[in-house]
Amino acid sequence: MTKSGQERKNIQPGIEVDIVLKQDQRTGKTTRGIVKDLLTKSSHHPHGIKVRLQDGQVGRVKAIIENS
Repeated sequence: MTKSGQERKNIQPGIEVDIVLKQDQRTGKTTRGIVKDLLTKSSHHPHGIKVRLQDGQVGRVKAIIENS
């Protein structure tokens, strides 16, 4: 069971995620990276919690990468 990128409680700094950058919203292309900061203050967002990756890119979480 994968955790939802729409729930803030599932996301914390240091985890690996796939995000959709603002310029990629039309195509849905995802970018993988490590979360640095959570930018969405609410506990839930229908389009995904907005985060900043360690490399500075900002986007909404589409998937949380679970290391088995």
